[in-house]
Amino acid sequence: MTIITNIFKQLKDNPDEIYLIAEIGINHNGDLGIAKRLIDASFACGWDCVKFQKRNPEICVPEDQKLIRRNTPWGEMTYIEYKHKVEFQENEYNEIDRYCKDKPILWTASVWDLDSLDFMTDYEVPFLKIPSAHLTNISLIEACVKTKIPILISTGMSDWKMIDDAVDILEKGAASYAILHCNSTYPAPHQDLNLNVILEMKNRYDCIIGYSGHEYDLVPSQTAATLGARIIERHVTLDHNMWGTDQSASLEVHAMDLLKKRLTVINQMLGTREKVITDSEQEVQKKLKG
Repeated sequence: MTIITNIFKQLKDNPDEIYLIAEIGINHNGDLGIAKRLIDASFACGWDCVKFQKRNPEICVPEDQKLIRRNTPWGEMTYIEYKHKVEFQENEYNEIDRYCKDKPILWTASVWDLDSLDFMTDYEVPFLKIPSAHLTNISLIEACVKTKIPILISTGMSDWKMIDDAVDILEKGAASYAILHCNSTYPAPHQDLNLNVILEMKNRYDCIIGYSGHEYDLVPSQTAATLGARIIERHVTLDHNMWGTDQSASLEVHAMDLLKKRLTVINQMLGTREKVITDSEQEVQKKLKG
């Protein structure tokens, strides 16, 4: 399988770039048409990659939750029936792969179990994502490392030891990896974001550091970028009022466009650490200093 250019190494070589991941997740509600509209929006707004979530519901749904009945837009059904209904399979992912290549825009998925990892290795993706819920799933991380596909990990619901243990595995064999600071509350309150962790991660780990945000607004993502986050991941949606637990903490299309523009300006403003007389100052210098 041909691996796409290593995104994380590319970011190391281009320190002015911020990589934007549009987390479609399961906000498509099992509708390929909605997924395509979100791919269209991500491409139009200049984001770099769209990401889905791949699960085997039979493995990922706890046994005591499977038969709980719940109301959905498709009628009352068990939780396991609902999870199967919104899960894309091979036909849908083949079409997603084709559709993204035609744009072009990169795509990938979070893998929630070994079956899903095996499924994803049939596609040329820029990286695989280990979601926060599986940061301590050693067997899954080790299996991802063996694929030699770059790995992105999210660190919600974790402490330093949990992250260190995962990084130890990645250091032993991953083609490349990057780490996202994250708070897993949906939506995440500002007082719980602890964005200064990004600074500590930059000191602690020799890799690209980013931020996965689940808050309502754009300010935390912008702040994360000023602290050195090189990857920004945000959930995206067509409408906050759509059915689903992730919709309200996602960005609508206009906010995706706005964030892209703001991050571009932030990167320009940050500049370098070298103190110089800028071109614009030289004209002022002539007038004021003679």
